[in-house]
Amino acid sequence: MSLSLKYRFGWLGSRLLFFLTIVGPGLITASADNDAPGIATYSMAGSAYGYAFLWVLLFVTLGEGVVQEMAARMGAVTGKGLADLIRERFGVRVAVLAMLCLILANLGTTAAQFAGVAASLELVGVTRYLSVPLAAFLVWLLVVRGSYHRVEKVLITLSLFSLSYIISAFLMHPDWGEILRQTVIPSFHLESQYILVLLAMVGTTITPWGAFYLQATVVDKGVSSDDYAYARLDILSGVVFGNVVSAFIVICTAAKLFGHTVVNSAAEAAMALVPLAGPWAGVLFGVGLMGASLLAASVLPLSTTYAVCEAFGWERGINREAREAPLFYGLYTGLIIISAMAVLLPGIPLFRLMWLSQSLNAILLPVIMVLMLRIASNRRIMGRYVNPRWVNAVTWGTTILIVLATVLLFAGPMQGEA
Repeated sequence: MSLSLKYRFGWLGSRLLFFLTIVGPGLITASADNDAPGIATYSMAGSAYGYAFLWVLLFVTLGEGVVQEMAARMGAVTGKGLADLIRERFGVRVAVLAMLCLILANLGTTAAQFAGVAASLELVGVTRYLSVPLAAFLVWLLVVRGSYHRVEKVLITLSLFSLSYIISAFLMHPDWGEILRQTVIPSFHLESQYILVLLAMVGTTITPWGAFYLQATVVDKGVSSDDYAYARLDILSGVVFGNVVSAFIVICTAAKLFGHTVVNSAAEAAMALVPLAGPWAGVLFGVGLMGASLLAASVLPLSTTYAVCEAFGWERGINREAREAPLFYGLYTGLIIISAMAVLLPGIPLFRLMWLSQSLNAILLPVIMVLMLRIASNRRIMGRYVNPRWVNAVTWGTTILIVLATVLLFAGPMQGEA
């Protein structure tokens, strides 16, 4: 091997190793978007409409990539979390209102994750009164007793559980030609349920907590503007991976359930797949649900805790000891306990709780996106890393779509009650 080739291999090797130290926040955030409510949304879309929603995921990938990249860029350039920047730029009142909405929304969504853990293990006969307390304790122990890098390794491992959806899809032998056709050729139906599912797919992927968590972890990991090119690669590859998994969840349910039954939850999908696709398909679907639920049950309380502590200037960070950041760990513990108890209390309407949390997310997201746009477009804050015009255009377009989703999310229940 020539000296030039050795030099080039050494240069590429060093860059690869450096990228592996940066990778994490983007992959974890995008994977956590495929949580229990997200899997329920994709399962319902596939079972009710077949492959008709696959084209939507191409546009969702673009919108999510732009929003997540903007959050990470702000964190790398300023060294501050999103809530920190909102408080500094727009004042304490705006920050407090945003945090109140975030806490309420994330409590309901975190409870839905523990419900997902319960449902996945009930498929193999484990009662929720054992699985939920155990999952809550493990999630709490991971963060309270672990360093950032240790926590990140566990969360990346949980992200890989979603590969089970890809495997289960291949076990079902779908029509790949039809999948490709409906992915690249958009279809649209002027019916309220179709529009509601379409917008739910957008809302379950692009979330307020995702922006807060990603920016906070970029800061916590110490990523600077000099390292940002590698962080951006992590974010964009994570977004693509997460939405490829979302597509395979749609493919799984569409291949075997479309035309037979419509499911409203991930657990229903797993049970319905067994007689049609065999026990291994159902098991793999349940494994994916468990991994996704555990991942999101770890990430959502963390995103809330980071944001609240940033907004009020409290000490925070997984790398800090509990005595150094008591409010950070105290709030995290409280969120875990309340969310887990909600699943165990008899008579708690989990579906309504999940619907309320998604509605709050839908209200909060456009507000957060507008605040992000104003910060990322401010040259005094961002310098040469200010938003390009096309990013603003895509973000404004996504914001308008989410506002429409908010209107329909409220209109849907009201129409059902009329």
